[in-house]
Amino acid sequence: MEPSISLYPRRQNALKKSPPIPLKSSITDIDLTNDQKTSAKTGKLYGIGVGPGDPELITLKALKCLRSAPVVAFPAGVNNQPGVAERTISGWLSSRQQRLPLTFPYVQDPTQLEKAWEQAAKETWAYLQQGDVVFACEGDISFYSTFTYLSQHLQRQHPEIEVEAIAGISSPMAAAAALGIPLTCQAEKLVILPALYATHQLEAILDWAEVVVLMKVSSVYDQVWKILAKRQLLAHSYVVENATRKNQTTYTGLDHHPNLKLPYFSIMIVKCNQGI
Repeated sequence: MEPSISLYPRRQNALKKSPPIPLKSSITDIDLTNDQKTSAKTGKLYGIGVGPGDPELITLKALKCLRSAPVVAFPAGVNNQPGVAERTISGWLSSRQQRLPLTFPYVQDPTQLEKAWEQAAKETWAYLQQGDVVFACEGDISFYSTFTYLSQHLQRQHPEIEVEAIAGISSPMAAAAALGIPLTCQAEKLVILPALYATHQLEAILDWAEVVVLMKVSSVYDQVWKILAKRQLLAHSYVVENATRKNQTTYTGLDHHPNLKLPYFSIMIVKCNQGI
């Protein structure tokens, strides 16, 4: 479990104030201390959610922030291919903007992940000392986002950094829109499970939840299909591949799809409340 710390604090009022600078004949004559130089240069870190893939689903606020940023960071893709966030924002960027791909490996080893987060924070800090940096991530900035780890590590090392998060559209909402169904109605209880969960956990949740969303379901689809078949929920289950992108594919009702070979970015919605 990640330590409980504030991810997006305002600039700390308790920072030590710099002594007044004596007036001199010109601004170039002023001698700044090292602390003052760092303070003058340190930029603000913005985290923006750019949506699930369709470039038009970025919010106006995020777009304004993105287009005005001197440096734009994003998760690097794999196999020398651009990642989802990079593809989403590429059409909005200009040649004058510095692009900063940061590596976040798709592994579960804590040591390897920690090393990657530290390196990403180090690279970002080098640019923050010169001005603002925008970090763009797919979906929403607070929803299973790599930005969480980047901002935490930067704030631990440099508590003076100011961080601002700008919300984005997350994949469960995008998938429901693609299917043309409401994600929830009235007082329905919604549960969202990440990619890593055990099937017995899903069984327990299906006992009381009315809507269940399974993120990145491809790795466990076979087991999930059997559970849904046993509970007679296949007719009320849906899958969306690559929501909002050009290669989006939807499956409405899974009775005849026991062996789907899904891509990594696939999401399942199960409507347990069969009366709706």
